[in-house]
Amino acid sequence: MGDRIARIVIVTPAAPGTRNGNRHTATRWAGMLRDSGFQVRTATAWTGERADALIALHARRSHDSVQRWKERNPAAPLVVALTGTDLYRDLPASSEARRSLELADRVIVLQEAALRELPPGVRAKTSVVHQSSSTATRAAPPPGTFRIAVVGHLREEKDPFRAVRAVSRLPDKVQVVHVGAALDRAHEQEALQWSRREPRYRWLGSVAHAAALRWIARSQVLVVSSRMEGGANVIAEAATIGTPVLASRISGNLGMLGAKYPGYFPPGEDAALANLIGKCLEPVFLARLRRELRARRRLFLPAAERRALLRAVRAALRRSPASR
Repeated sequence: MGDRIARIVIVTPAAPGTRNGNRHTATRWAGMLRDSGFQVRTATAWTGERADALIALHARRSHDSVQRWKERNPAAPLVVALTGTDLYRDLPASSEARRSLELADRVIVLQEAALRELPPGVRAKTSVVHQSSSTATRAAPPPGTFRIAVVGHLREEKDPFRAVRAVSRLPDKVQVVHVGAALDRAHEQEALQWSRREPRYRWLGSVAHAAALRWIARSQVLVVSSRMEGGANVIAEAATIGTPVLASRISGNLGMLGAKYPGYFPPGEDAALANLIGKCLEPVFLARLRRELRARRRLFLPAAERRALLRAVRAALRRSPASR
């Protein structure tokens, strides 16, 4: 079939207008594919419209669309992208997630460490597509304070209050700005309680993407404290901006930043994160983080993501029975 394919549907469980990783990924990939000559539509589910290929984000939550697609279009290409919780939580327990991968002609993961989580048969048809950032915003933290940015919705997988817990162990000049919506009442109440208890903590709630990028740029470091990540796009954004990242030592972060990156802390450990932040108060260590992150920046270029995405789509076309 080659590049004669014209119409692609990208299915993501994230509704239009939501500010989460899956929606940003779907929107960015749609733009890249359109720029490469494809007709692309994004949707929260495939409802039977005619198309030449389906790209489904999240193996479990998009499983109904995946199954319907293959039932009605058994010879048509299917790409399934593992975006986070489906990779690190669902695959061991969810037969639907596993079945989505079986049906896929091609699988996409968002960082190279994810490959180790897959069975050999799935790994053989898997492509790594690092997420990218095209922001022109550059790091410009103000002097006099040491600001930590936390960018991400408040949910259990993100361990969202780890940074503020660590800050309580640190000098007064260290502060936290937290950007992200509370996805449930309990997290909202905890954020409000921390705001009252710790004057150096500011929770801003949901903000526009451009505003979130500006907060990253105006901070000395970004903390990514997640317990589970498929491949956090905010790391690509921080690398592009030039803001060092402190990250929990989990597979998704290791795959983005590399095993030798010096800015890791054990997940869930306040004291270890506080110690790492304390090291960042020394200019020499902060400069080292910047150098190490700069070395990874090429992985997060839009051109690199576009090339990897197109290779994965074309590989799906070759694997699809329709092309044989």
